[in-house]
Formats: sequence, C-alpha cells, structure tokens
Amino acid sequence: MDLTHFPWLSTSILFPIAAALLLPIIPDKDGRTVRWYALVVGLLDFALLVYAFYTQYDFSNPGLQLVESYSWVPQLDLKWSVGADGLSMPLILLTGFITTLATLAAWPVTLKPKLFYFLLLAMYGGQIAVFAVQDMLLFFLVWELELIPVYLLLAIWGGKKRLYAATKFILYTAGGSLFILVAALAMAFYGDTVTFDMRALMDKHLPVNLQFWLYAAFLIAYAVKLPIFPLHTWLPDAHGEATAPVHMLLAGILLKMGGYALIRMNAEMLPDAHAYFAPILVVLGVVNIIYAALTSFAQRNLKRKIAYSSISHMGFVLIGIGSFTDLGLSGAVLQMVSHGLIGASLFFLVGATYDRTHTLILDEMGGVGKQMPKIFSMFTTCSLASLALPGMSGFVAELMVFVGFSTSDAYSSTFKVIIVFLAAIGVILTPIYLLSMLREIFFGPENKELTSHEALIDAEPREVFIVACLLIPIIGIGFYPKLLTQVYDAKTQQLTARLRDSVFTVAQRPQSTTASTLPSFLPLGIKAQSLQAPTLGDR
Repeated sequence: MDLTHFPWLSTSILFPIAAALLLPIIPDKDGRTVRWYALVVGLLDFALLVYAFYTQYDFSNPGLQLVESYSWVPQLDLKWSVGADGLSMPLILLTGFITTLATLAAWPVTLKPKLFYFLLLAMYGGQIAVFAVQDMLLFFLVWELELIPVYLLLAIWGGKKRLYAATKFILYTAGGSLFILVAALAMAFYGDTVTFDMRALMDKHLPVNLQFWLYAAFLIAYAVKLPIFPLHTWLPDAHGEATAPVHMLLAGILLKMGGYALIRMNAEMLPDAHAYFAPILVVLGVVNIIYAALTSFAQRNLKRKIAYSSISHMGFVLIGIGSFTDLGLSGAVLQMVSHGLIGASLFFLVGATYDRTHTLILDEMGGVGKQMPKIFSMFTTCSLASLALPGMSGFVAELMVFVGFSTSDAYSSTFKVIIVFLAAIGVILTPIYLLSMLREIFFGPENKELTSHEALIDAEPREVFIVACLLIPIIGIGFYPKLLTQVYDAKTQQLTARLRDSVFTVAQRPQSTTASTLPSFLPLGIKAQSLQAPTLGDR
C-alpha cells in the first residue's frame, strides 16, 4: 500500500486534539480510565510520528518533506500548509516523546483529571503544529493557541503563587506574540503579491532596512520564549509553581519553540539582517550562560535553581546560531534536543523529590540519600548529563558549539577568544552549582524530621521507567552523535551556506542611502570579507 500521500503531519496534529474533545463524555469516577486513555492516545500519536519518520523521511534531502497544503482563505493565499525538514523533524519527534512521558508522569493528578489530560492532549497537537506549519499566519495562530493550555495548567494545578506565575507567563508570551503578527503582516503584504507561505516569503527580495526591523520584531518575540536575558523572568516563576508534567513540557518543548523559530524565521528567512544581528546573538548567548549560571548558583529554591540552569544552557543555542559554521549550527540544534531530554528528566526528578520531602528549600533538605538511593542515582546521572559529562548528549552539543564558533572565519580572533573564554566560565560554574545541589539534597546535615517521615520512600517503577526512557537517548547521542545529526546535517549545511553568502554580500555592499540608515553591528566581530567557502567535514 502506497502511503506516500497519507497526511502524516496533519493526522499527528489533529488526532490528539480530536481525542481530547472526547474526554468529557468518557465515563470515569476516579480518573483511572482517563489517564489510560490519554496515555494510549499519546503512544499512538508518537508511534505514528516514528513510523512516518522511518518510512517517509529522507535524511539526505534538505528540503521540506511530508508536505501537505490545503486552501483555507484563497483571497489571502492562506493555507493549511505543513511540512518537515531537518530543523523541524527532530523537534517534532522530541515533542511526541516528551509529551507521552509527561502524560505518564501525570499519573498522581487527582484534581479535575479530565480537564488536565484534555489540556495535555491539546498541547500535544498544538506544539507539533508549531514545528510543522509552513504558513506565517497559521504559525501565529498555533503559537497563540498553545499558550492557553499552559496558562490553565499553571493557574489551576500550580503552587501557592500559581496565579501570579500564570499571569506573568501569559503577559510576557502574548505580548511578544504581537511582534510576530506585525512582522508576519509586513512580510506578507510587501511587494506586488500577498502571501503568508513561508517558502514564497523566502523568495521575496526584501530590502535590508525592512529585514532589519522584521528581524528585531521576531527577536523580541522569540527572546521571550527561548528565553533570552532580560526577557527571561517569567520562566523561573512558571517553573517555581508548575507540577512535574508541566515542568517537562516547559523545559522539554516550550523553550525549543523559541530556538526553532529564531533559526527558521530570523536566520533562514532574513539572512541579510542576520549578518548584522549575529554578533549580538553571540553576546546575548554569553550573557545568558554566565548570568543564569551565577543566578542559579545563588538560588535556594530547587525548582528555580534548575530553571536558571535551563536559561544558561540556552545560551549555547544562541552562540551556535550566530557562528556562521555548519558545526556551530548543528551544535545549536543538538543542544535544543539534548536539553529537552535532560531538562525534562531533571524537572521530573525535582517533582518526585518534592512529592516525598514536601519542600523545595535546599536548607530544609539533607541526608535523604540513604532513604532514596534510586532517586539519588537518577538525580546524579541526570545532573552529570546537564553539566556536560563526556559520554552524554550535553557534552557533544556544547563541544560542537565551542569548536564551531572557534573555527568560524566570520569573526576576528580577538572576538572569538573573548566569547570562548567567557562561555567557558559558565561551563565551569555549572558543575559547581549542580554538584553542590546534590550534596545539599542527599547528603549534608541530616534533617531528622524529614528523614524520619514515613512518606520518604524510594522511586517506584513508573518513575524509574520515565527517567530510563529519557536517559537512553541522552547516553545514546552522547556516544554516537550521528544518531541525531544525520537527521538534519543536509539542512544545516544548506542553511549555513545561505547565511555565509548573505554576510559576505552585506559586507561587500556599498553604503547606499537605504543601508546607511541601519546601525552597523559588524565592528563587534564580523570580518566577512575573509569568508571562505564552508568546509564541511564528515561528523
């Protein structure tokens, strides 16, 4: 049977949403039927994605695959248009994997279980749509719709300050989304034709000054979601009040939406403007790494400590995007997937620890390692992955970013030395705050009241299974990175060549009346005149 024209992506988006709509009519008194229903739906959708990936996806093709396009509003050329390439396919699979495990992690939820699983399944389809849609207006709509389930999951099932955290989340992210809408409309209506199709927008010859302002608008929106300093403050508050499955979705998928959109919209669609902004992204990446690492070191709340750790790790994504090398960009994509797995595992274990200790304050913990040896072992392993221990995916991703940026011929040697030196400081700080965190939780002065509590039991099989599922790809990618990099190598090579052509063109362009209205960021480090053709080794 020929399944080439089967609507794989549309089905994977709409199936969990349609299944969520059936939840209210499912007879269930204690929530058991609902949670099994949600888990089966998640597994089926993930199985569909995996099957489509292994049977229909071609690693060597850098273009869009699994393409579907259906007319929606012909007058505006607005279509239900979806597709996947090397940038989106790994993140689509990550979404299915993390969301299915988050559904299993939500097993203890007893408050309004039908609504809780409804929101999880609705997010499932919405997040896949963010990575798959190829229409700018449709992208804005699914980006906005995905915010509603997160807001409700925080506001209803969060901690004591849940309403504050949920409101701050929605204000930051919805406010940033307005910039996406304005920029999308400007791109669509510029020129003689009106279109929201991303491929058609890439072919529009936008003037550099317009690209500059479009890039700035997109950057503000995606800086909120990634997040980038100083638009990051919603994340520690959201993580501080969220439950374990919501943590997994925030750290594992939501932050990756910002990184993906920054590559897709800013770098790929506005390459001339990227030549101006790339050094700024690199500097912001270093600020993220050092600032968040220092702030994490000072946190006494366990959830907020891991949240700032996530912000720090996202700094490497920015450096990779601004590197102008295939290796650096490949490292950025690998870092997004790697952190999605590691962040989800750490936050799940934070939730499991809180369920037993009923505290998030490190000063109130201590000496629980003997009572919970399995949780201690899993927490230690995941923390080692987060601090980029060799043999783990985080090490490979950060090494690729470092080497990719260091070998870039788009920047001066002085600029590269400064950036690498400062980023290395963040790398040194990471094991300090993570290992000290482990010591304070599982060793240190014993809290007699805590260690004598009867609820202080070790990990149950469900929890061990969830963490094991996350550790398998973390270690697998760490030992054999090509397991993942081969999925997107063709795409990152194509995109890097496009970016290098653009920065060379910008550097050689004579100062015209239009171009002279732009602030020049090139002195920050770019020396594009010396750019050579990309040298792409076999990784």
